[in-house]
Amino acid sequence: MSHPAISGFSNHSDPQQAAAELQQQLSSESLGFVLFFCSAQYDLEQLASALNQHFPDTPLAGCTTAGEITPEGYAQGAISAIGFSRQHFSVHSALIEAMDDFPLTSAQSVVDQLISSSRETLKGPIAGNSFVVTLLDGLSVQEEQVLATLNSALGNIPHFGGSAGDDVNLANTHIFIQGGFHSGAAVVLLFNTDCDFEVFTTHHLEPYEEKLVVTAADRDTRRVYELNAEPAAQEYARLIGLEVDQLSPSVFALNPLAVKIGEEYYVRSIQKVNSDLSLTFYCAVENGIVLTHMKRGDLLENLTQQLDRIEKNIGEPELILGCDCFLRRLEAEHLGIEAQASALLRKHHVIGFNTYGEQLEGMHINQTFTGVVIGKPCDE
Repeated sequence: MSHPAISGFSNHSDPQQAAAELQQQLSSESLGFVLFFCSAQYDLEQLASALNQHFPDTPLAGCTTAGEITPEGYAQGAISAIGFSRQHFSVHSALIEAMDDFPLTSAQSVVDQLISSSRETLKGPIAGNSFVVTLLDGLSVQEEQVLATLNSALGNIPHFGGSAGDDVNLANTHIFIQGGFHSGAAVVLLFNTDCDFEVFTTHHLEPYEEKLVVTAADRDTRRVYELNAEPAAQEYARLIGLEVDQLSPSVFALNPLAVKIGEEYYVRSIQKVNSDLSLTFYCAVENGIVLTHMKRGDLLENLTQQLDRIEKNIGEPELILGCDCFLRRLEAEHLGIEAQASALLRKHHVIGFNTYGEQLEGMHINQTFTGVVIGKPCDE
């Protein structure tokens, strides 16, 4: 394994065959950790057994997806993976079993445990040489609380991640750690490395003038009943010039709403329309917040500029671990640019998955491309 990190994938539907293909592609004496992203179409119990069988001495972590990003670009019904060399990466993991019960004391214990367990294998000081990746159950409705609490405990360690998906079924999402799949849970991964890296996020959206005020909402379920004191779905449809029965995931992807925090806009994506004309969101919403209608820029140009900027700083990447909102992929499909998007991801060595939400420094966000660019080892 001459590279610090290598990638592989399989689009075989049989779990045993898929795991065997991954093992063949990632096989190396220096393989120290495997991070994978798999379609929810797999029989997860069989896939867990197969992965454990083919990687008996290698720690694994991963999650189900709303689409995979492989060495060949976008995929569906596949499994994509990254193998990290123990020569250049120290990777340690922790399981959050119950996302609905994660106080600051628990967060501090998780961080302390991760740092303590990594002491003997560090590739550099924790500060400056480490980043954290989180994979969360994408239907838990607990992301905001977990991320805010965890971020308080992490201090200055950069942190990003993605929420597990299940294609677009919105039924069951899972994370994988300690040999099995879990729901209602999260995995926290501490990466310490001697490679250059940069954590980043980007989106291609700009604000229109139109605003919607949330006038009735249930924060716990992320359900908005009224916008501007009108039925939420009806008012949103009016804003974008459609009828309620025309609303769909692709419409939500093409007509996003965002909340302004400071000088930045953070998308609050709509998940579905309910029978009572309320709207369920992927991110937290509450009474009184102002949502801004956002217009779309050029998705490919925005991502290209961001990746070119980072790569100018740290050189050609070994790979980019990317969390790409599944609504961005729906937009690319709708606009007929999915092939170009795949080519761009392939060009920049992006491996990752389409998410039900992205995470950055304690924030839960939507419709972004968020990740880490991993460069060469610092001594090369």
